[in-house]
Amino acid sequence: MRNKGLLLVFFFACLQVLGQDTLVMETEAFEKIKYTESDIQVDTSLVEQRTFETTFKEKYQDDDFIYEQKVSETNWWERFKEWLADFFRRLFNFSNDTVSMQFVEILIKAVAILLLVFVIYLIVKSIMNGEGQWIFGKSSDKKVINYEEIEKNIHLVDFEKLIKDTLKSGEMRLSIRYYYLWLLKKMAEKSLIEWDVEKTNTDYLYEIKNLEFRTQFEYVSYLYDYIWYGEFELDEVTFQKAKAAFEKTIQSL
Repeated sequence: MRNKGLLLVFFFACLQVLGQDTLVMETEAFEKIKYTESDIQVDTSLVEQRTFETTFKEKYQDDDFIYEQKVSETNWWERFKEWLADFFRRLFNFSNDTVSMQFVEILIKAVAILLLVFVIYLIVKSIMNGEGQWIFGKSSDKKVINYEEIEKNIHLVDFEKLIKDTLKSGEMRLSIRYYYLWLLKKMAEKSLIEWDVEKTNTDYLYEIKNLEFRTQFEYVSYLYDYIWYGEFELDEVTFQKAKAAFEKTIQSL
């Protein structure tokens, strides 16, 4: 064992001496090589200048070149539709979310159409006459002889027929208006007043010379103003009272 150890030490010592000798030889050889300026070679060949297209990014916009997919944020409307879809899916036992979402889309469109029709109805109704008949309805011709036209032509109007028609349709307030215009027509025919569409009840009152009739006219004028311009529901008792007063005054002429 001791002899083997001595042999190993001797072997490593020889390797170290050989390595040092090799290094010294390589260093001496390198130092002997001398380089001059003529040994330097300069590359004078032309270099082609390369440029890149400024729009090259546009060529790489396809999905194949998008490595990070952004998750789109849903707004409140989308979340609301998803909630409805989930509600109807559970309510009607739809097979999947796609079917329930299609149902929601159809439902929303139907509701939108109904709302549009309702808005159109309100717009058309706003341009109807005061009695609620359509401007193109069958009965509009009767109603839209409207009050202004009747007042301008009271001498040509058959108020008895108008009153009968309004009573049949239950329009008590309108009947009282016709009673009042009928009375003015009779008073003008008897030369108690001079008819003028611009005059007021007070104007007519001062034209009446007969004090007893003036009192009657003042009372029915009060009933007319109260019923026609009053913002309340006209009951049967009040109507019958006013109707009797107007008929009595008209018959007295």
